[in-house]
Amino acid sequence: MHKLLVDLQIAWRSLIQHGRRTLLLGGALASVTTLLILLNGLSTGVRETMISTATTLTTGYLNIGGFFKVTAGQSGPVVTKFPEVIAAAKRVLPEITYTVHRGRGWAKMVSETSSMQVGIGGIDIKDEPKFREALQLASGNLDDLAEPNSVLIFANQAEKLDLKVGDAVTISAATSRGTNNTIDLKVVAIARSIGLLSMWNVYIPSQSLRKLYQLNDDATGAIHLFFKDSDLSRLPQLAAKLRTGLEKEGYRVMDADPRAFWMKFQSVNREDWTGQKLDVTSWEDEVSFMTWTLKALQGVSFILLLILVAIVVVGIMNTMWIAIRERTREIGTLRAIGMQRGSVAWMFLLESLLLGLFGTILGAVGGTLIAAGVNAAHVAVPLPVQLFLMSDHLKLAVHPPLVFGAIFLITLVTSLAALYPSLRAARLRPVTAMQHFG
Repeated sequence: MHKLLVDLQIAWRSLIQHGRRTLLLGGALASVTTLLILLNGLSTGVRETMISTATTLTTGYLNIGGFFKVTAGQSGPVVTKFPEVIAAAKRVLPEITYTVHRGRGWAKMVSETSSMQVGIGGIDIKDEPKFREALQLASGNLDDLAEPNSVLIFANQAEKLDLKVGDAVTISAATSRGTNNTIDLKVVAIARSIGLLSMWNVYIPSQSLRKLYQLNDDATGAIHLFFKDSDLSRLPQLAAKLRTGLEKEGYRVMDADPRAFWMKFQSVNREDWTGQKLDVTSWEDEVSFMTWTLKALQGVSFILLLILVAIVVVGIMNTMWIAIRERTREIGTLRAIGMQRGSVAWMFLLESLLLGLFGTILGAVGGTLIAAGVNAAHVAVPLPVQLFLMSDHLKLAVHPPLVFGAIFLITLVTSLAALYPSLRAARLRPVTAMQHFG
């Protein structure tokens, strides 16, 4: 222990002695660490925003959806006798914390001036506390969505259809039996747009959706299952367990298909069966058409990480070669008075380790402060970016494991980059080193 403290003291004094070089290289390491933390923070922030928004507006962590076919060639996104399905799911997965059921539909919404195709979500607003937290209202009252024949729309839809709170709209849709039906609704709330999902989604009371599609009271579109956040990494295993468990409970279950439910209509309609089939999906399946943005961001971050690591390696190795050249006579003297080769290599490695550690800690503090400042400033992002971030402002999610991971990674790379030059320094012959002039 005493020897280690002495070695650390020697390494620290050496870094102080070459202060300019230490500051330049330490600053570079701090910058690399800061950039790495910000890149990872952006990627994590996008993922967390996507999970939060998607699991509020359109999906649960896991979902029990499905299709009901009156005839072999025509299906509807309907789950019949959903209270019994919820009970079965809870028997299979005791980990479920709570459930929400939502109606599903696709229809034409018509105002006095325009029309557009929309995805309809049937909700019971009194049973949706998380839904309230995810939305920011531009006008209206969310509690009014409990009234029959009411509708919540988003600001971009209100602009396109020239609607305001209190206006009437008509929704027209085809029922599962192939007949057309319409329903008149009153706009009771307009929410601020939150990205791509708010481009087409509208929400009406579940009972109004059942009336539109002529469904029984025990029918819904999907059952959203929620778990503890710690269970997010286990969703594939939970989905497989749920699928198997529902089959044992006597339900017909579709094969795993990692696509949103509306992308499955053609393949389902081609299959020769009638009646009910359940479909188990995850939140990633239901927004799979959007997760390419997250994968692209992660890919860019990985490429930038490789570039940063390459810069660190080249910088450290060049600096170590320069240090060894400048200190060749010193190395020869130390070897002549009895210092072993391993101790010489350890001396240079320790200097590199200290430099990497202090540089990365400084960069980690800087990256964390910058991320906190960006989040506090609520930096607005352009509309095209909002579509995929599902937020109107930039969010950087910097968590302790991410910070410590960046410190460990850059420090490790710094130490490994110094390994070869350190070993070369240790192999110098004392006599040759002491005669060196440079």
